[in-house]
Amino acid sequence: MTEFASVPGARLAYDVAGAGDPPMIFVHGWCCDRSYFAPQVRHFSASHAVVTVDLRGHGESGGPEPGPGAYDIAVLADDVLAVAAAAAFRQPVLVGHSLGALIGLSCAARPGALRALVMIDPAPITNEPAKAFLRESVDAVRGDDDGSWRTAFVRGMFLPTDVARRPAIIAGFPAVAPRIAAAVLQAMCEFDGASVLGGATVPVLSIGSAVPANSPADLRRACPEITIGQTVGAGHFIQLEVPEQVNAMIERFLAITGRPAPR
Repeated sequence: MTEFASVPGARLAYDVAGAGDPPMIFVHGWCCDRSYFAPQVRHFSASHAVVTVDLRGHGESGGPEPGPGAYDIAVLADDVLAVAAAAAFRQPVLVGHSLGALIGLSCAARPGALRALVMIDPAPITNEPAKAFLRESVDAVRGDDDGSWRTAFVRGMFLPTDVARRPAIIAGFPAVAPRIAAAVLQAMCEFDGASVLGGATVPVLSIGSAVPANSPADLRRACPEITIGQTVGAGHFIQLEVPEQVNAMIERFLAITGRPAPR
């Protein structure tokens, strides 16, 4: 059953499933939607209360016209925490894919907002050349009325062996209005994720693909306490391609998070 939460400037679609602690909220990536965590919902709803949400301007959620600050990472984080509150989730574990990982970092910077953060193949945080490329692509995305730029871009996110939802992802990636996609992309480039990660006060797990945008060494330099995982044989959409690997790493992370160290 899809529910909706009203926030300033948007009406956000979200689904709730399962029961149990800690609650978990899943946040999708750029030009994606809440269905991109379907394998995780099936797995974790057996023992946890879970929420998946469509970010403003994506999926079934509404979104304002782009303007100053309308799609900033902090605003998207406000939206996600508003949905968590609407679902009566107190200090959830946030699992964010790509852009969703940056939103998770912004949420984690707020005292008491999260219990832990899981970043699934996060968008560029410590990779400045990748951020520069995305920054230079904002105008191209804003003019991508036929979707050809984003179609070509998303094709490059797959390994040759990736098969999970590949045609549907490629076909659906240009669905977000170009002006909104460009505003979100610009916000991603302007977000100082490395500094926010360095100040993290909750446990953080980062799970990379076979070709991660951020090197594990760079992430560890920014946050020495981070837990690093990497999947085998999957491109950017690892939560769909190899859910058994991703889910097992999240399960282990949840099991050890907060466990006292042996004496």
